[in-house]
Amino acid sequence: MADKKDVPIFDAPAKPLNLRQTWDQTIAWLGDHYIQILIAVGVGILIYLAVAALASFAKRLKGKPGDHLGLPQVIARAAAKTTQFFMVMVAARLVAGYAAPPAMVTGTITFLFTVAAVFQGAIWLREIILGLIERKTGAEGGNDTLANAMGIIRLLVTVALFSIAAVMVLDNLGVNVTGLVAGLGIGGIAIGLAAQGIFSDLFAALSIIFDQPFKRGEIITYDQTTARVERIGLKSTRLRAMSGERKVISNANLLQKEITSLQTLERRRVKFMLGLIYQTPQEKAEAMPRIMREVVESCGMIFIQCGLIAFGASSLDYELDFDVPDPDTQDYFMTRHTVGLAIFRRFNEEELEFAYPTQTTFTAAPDGRMIMPYADGDARAA
Repeated sequence: MADKKDVPIFDAPAKPLNLRQTWDQTIAWLGDHYIQILIAVGVGILIYLAVAALASFAKRLKGKPGDHLGLPQVIARAAAKTTQFFMVMVAARLVAGYAAPPAMVTGTITFLFTVAAVFQGAIWLREIILGLIERKTGAEGGNDTLANAMGIIRLLVTVALFSIAAVMVLDNLGVNVTGLVAGLGIGGIAIGLAAQGIFSDLFAALSIIFDQPFKRGEIITYDQTTARVERIGLKSTRLRAMSGERKVISNANLLQKEITSLQTLERRRVKFMLGLIYQTPQEKAEAMPRIMREVVESCGMIFIQCGLIAFGASSLDYELDFDVPDPDTQDYFMTRHTVGLAIFRRFNEEELEFAYPTQTTFTAAPDGRMIMPYADGDARAA
């Protein structure tokens, strides 16, 4: 009968692998598979050199002259950001299974490769997003507003992508990230509500930069204001009114208004209202469109139309429309002045008279007869 002291009451748990056992297993693995290990190291070096050559080619492609915002250049700029750690881990991961390494070595390589791949993907994605944004805006380096905006965009994109990458790494480590994600979401909502006005103007500035409804130096009209854009900031836009005042308006408020850009007009319409006296001869009244066409074209402008539009209280009302070609180079104000003086000069030559408000008073006797001014018959009778 067996001694009760020799019979275990329960199975003892397996002891964790200590450093001595790990060292012994590693030495045994190296001794048994040294040929496979050497072959794997050689293949790994070749893979590393191939990946490094691709990254070097991307750097050369990025530095070539030409459109630095083109799609190939954007992709090359992203590929040029490939890190050395990622290239090493790619090579190690591809050859790790060839030499049948211990489980601890395989797990370590797998974990490090996951970390390298996640963060490398975040770096690539960040460069592609920023490159596409710059490609969309077609920005120049001297644009201060874009430089400030790109700094904020780069910060936001970097924080967002690397936060996602960190969450993915923690999830691979077995950490419960549900609470962390929920906390980040609640914190983001709180910050957004607290800085709602600031973010509203910031995103309005980004909308102006990307959508480009107007640019710095252009003349725009909103409400009853006509002004030249001096600076587009992240919070507000500064304008110089035609009367000289400096106006500052928040970006969100500006985009809520109807904006008319006068800078991109190929032609700018000018409208004149002309009044002739009712005593104008009929043939000259009918010739007004022809006369106005000759006047406008003699000044180098583009005649559109001219005609009688109303019978006023004391005038025959005409409307003249003509266009100023290339308003960017011609002074719109002086063009109206030149054409106006030409019309005045032609009226004098044609003996046409401008109408002005007049009123005629008729005086009658008690019996209803007009006594001043009076008809020709009454004058002879007197």
